[in-house]
Amino acid sequence: MTPTVDALLASLEAARSHFGRGAAAETKVLLDRLSRHTFRDAKSLIRFHETLLFLRAFPQSRSLVLRIERLLNTFHQRVELLREAGIDMSAFDDFDTSGIAGTTMQDTLNFDAARWLASRIPHDVEIAWDDYLADYEAQRAMGSTWPRFIPLLAEDADVEANIPWRRWLDTARGRERELEWLIRRFENITVGERERAELYDSLRLPLRWHLHNLKLSRTRNWTHPRPFYYHAEPLISRSQVSLADELAQPAQRLVKLSHREGESIMHRIREVMAVRYRELYGTTLGDPHSVSRATLGRGVVMYFWNLPATRRLPLRAYIAGFTLKNGVPINYIEAIGLCEWIEVGFNTFYTYRQGETAWIYAQALRCLCAVTGVTTISVYPYQIGQNNDEALDSGAFWFYRKLGFRSGRRDLEQLARREEQTIAANQQYRTPKKTLKRLAEAHVFYELPGSEPHAWDAFSTRILGLRVNRRMAREFGGDSARIRRASVADVSRALKIDISRWNPAERQAFENWSLVLALIPDLRRWSAQEKQDAARIIRAQAGPSEMCYLRLTQQHGRLREELLRLGSKP
Repeated sequence: MTPTVDALLASLEAARSHFGRGAAAETKVLLDRLSRHTFRDAKSLIRFHETLLFLRAFPQSRSLVLRIERLLNTFHQRVELLREAGIDMSAFDDFDTSGIAGTTMQDTLNFDAARWLASRIPHDVEIAWDDYLADYEAQRAMGSTWPRFIPLLAEDADVEANIPWRRWLDTARGRERELEWLIRRFENITVGERERAELYDSLRLPLRWHLHNLKLSRTRNWTHPRPFYYHAEPLISRSQVSLADELAQPAQRLVKLSHREGESIMHRIREVMAVRYRELYGTTLGDPHSVSRATLGRGVVMYFWNLPATRRLPLRAYIAGFTLKNGVPINYIEAIGLCEWIEVGFNTFYTYRQGETAWIYAQALRCLCAVTGVTTISVYPYQIGQNNDEALDSGAFWFYRKLGFRSGRRDLEQLARREEQTIAANQQYRTPKKTLKRLAEAHVFYELPGSEPHAWDAFSTRILGLRVNRRMAREFGGDSARIRRASVADVSRALKIDISRWNPAERQAFENWSLVLALIPDLRRWSAQEKQDAARIIRAQAGPSEMCYLRLTQQHGRLREELLRLGSKP
């Protein structure tokens, strides 16, 4: 009896977890059978695609890699056959499985991401006008921004109904493509980078891009590493990983890349994110001068980078990264820190979540600790389930808990311990979703040896920001410009510094920091050295190395003490 396609796919999905003698041969037979199959529904074809990608990242033998790559390089043909057969293609647009070769994607991107995409695949991206022009809010946005670069459009847009927006655009752009012309117009507006992005973003302009058989599709966005790592033994499970042991190893060596290599990595991560409907501040705006590489063994390579001086956060230092496994992108990393504390976001893409996730996460933390010098690691509540059903369903809280993380709230830590006791007494017990939601109400923390226990449990830069805004409302009538001027003047006098010769990025950093420093009642009584060090930290915040800035904040005990006092809940 001939097995059904579902049975073959189930066998292939099981075979990817088989290793040792005969495992590669078993996988090869299943690949050969499925490669001859004509798929007649999207979900089955997607299952085949995701299993191929997993096997490409975690191959059992050298002989399988070329076979898998041939299937992936021609995968767009299978997608086209489904489309030609009139099959429902909506499954290809799912958040976890988008970006397959042969499909089309549509999303509203911010200015920097849209500009990058338009330059990367100019012939394959277009404005998705279908429903946009009928939207009243879209028309208002066009009426507010387009007159900046289309002469006399205001004569029509300000008083008339049924504006022929595309006719105005087509007349003004000549033979240039619509999106490229619009992007260039926004680039030429004489405002700052943030204001330019805000103007473009106000349009909420939907873009549609066609992946065809492009290399940036998820299907083909892999490279050939040297050396390749083949898995002859079972993958490392979570239970085999000791985070304490991994972090106790010597600091991982990171190699600084050239600017050209850094540019290549920034293009790569933008491709990785664009085909997954994801945008992160640091993947869109990463600084190519700051990219470093860590080679970690088992085919794993990680890249990390910071933000350019003009786009940094007001207070915290930012580091982003992603992981290649045998040349396949399998996750992205985001970390934001101050002093010895850092919040870490780590997202393994759906396809690879059964692939040594705990060990790879431990390597990411090793690298982050080496780069940043931090000793307190926290994880956002969203990562463990706050407003995140996927994390709740996967039991994300227990992933971190079993690696040694504790809750930042005493009541939730007690709840977690009671759950652990229940689980130990009953192997069949599963923590209810309601309880997982409660456990996800606070950050979880991992503290390295030498850290101050619980010091950062109640801290948040949001608390700092709200404290500044309460002062603005109380003392300055809610006027942002007034509190900024007053804070700069007060803090300049208190620190005895003149910022008139500082560059614009340094002055901006001082303005942001002054809002916080002005809350410190005894700032004037700091020692001369403490004041000099505070000024040095602020200038470093706008300097060439964001990690130098972070490490300087770790050395100023007085400043750290005040930040914790002002930014922690009672």
